[in-house]
Amino acid sequence: MFESWKKMLCRNRKLFITLAVFFVLLSSPLPAHAMHIMEGFLPLKWCLFWGVLTIPFLIVGFRSISKTIDKNPDVKMLLGVAAAFAFVLSALKIPSVTGSCSHPTGVGLGAILFGPTAMSVLGCIVLLFQALLLAHGGLSTLGANTFSMAVIGPFVAYFVYKLCQKLNTPTWLGVFLAAALGNLLTYVVTSFQLAMAFPAEAGGFAASLVKFMGIFAVTQIPLAISEGLLTVVLFNLLTVHNKRELEELSVIPSPAKEVR
Repeated sequence: MFESWKKMLCRNRKLFITLAVFFVLLSSPLPAHAMHIMEGFLPLKWCLFWGVLTIPFLIVGFRSISKTIDKNPDVKMLLGVAAAFAFVLSALKIPSVTGSCSHPTGVGLGAILFGPTAMSVLGCIVLLFQALLLAHGGLSTLGANTFSMAVIGPFVAYFVYKLCQKLNTPTWLGVFLAAALGNLLTYVVTSFQLAMAFPAEAGGFAASLVKFMGIFAVTQIPLAISEGLLTVVLFNLLTVHNKRELEELSVIPSPAKEVR
C-alpha cells in the first residue's frame, strides 16, 4: 500500500506542486468582502426558488459520480483535484456588485473531466464549505450561488468543450474557451438573479440587469481569461501525469479510438 501511494505521489509531483501554489494564494490575507451572493442578501422567496431549482441537478450529479467511480475507482483523486481547484479559485475574490463580488469559478475543469452534473455536486460542496469555514457566500443563498456557479457554469463549459472537440479545435483552445465562457456565463446568471430580486425603480428588470452585467464585466472579463489560462496549465499537467484516466473518461481520445 505504501509503495502504491509513493508511486502516485511521484507520478503527480508537478500536479501537487501546482495545487500547493493555489493553496498558498488562498491563505494570503485579503480584505473580507462577501463573495458569491452574500448571506441574507436575497429575499427568502428567491432563496427558496433557486434552492428548489438546483435540487434535481444535484440528484443527477450524485448518480453520475457514483457511476463514474464504480466504473473506474482510480479517478477519485481527479475528483479531489477538480474540487480543490474550484475551491481555491472561487475563494480569490475582487469586490464588485454590492452583496456580491467577482472571482474565478474553477468549475470548467471538473465539467470537462466528469460532466456538468457531477461538477454541480462538487461546486455545491465547495460553496457549502466556503460559507461555513470562510464566511463567504451563505447558507440562505447556497441555492442561488450553486445554480449560477455549479449548474450553469459547468453546463456551458462542458458543451463548449464538446463542441470544440467536434470542430477538431486544438485541445488547449477548447479547454481555455470552456473555462472562460463557463466563468462569464456564471456571472450573467448572477446578474439575472440580482436583477430579478432587485428590479430598478426606473426601467425595472431590464435596467437592473444591464447595470449588474456592466459592473461585473469590468472585473469578470480579465478574470475569465486568467481562469482559462490556469485551467489549460492544470489540464496539460493532468494530460502528462494522468493520461490513462483522461482517456478512460473520454476527455481525450485514446490511441485505439484514434486508429479507428
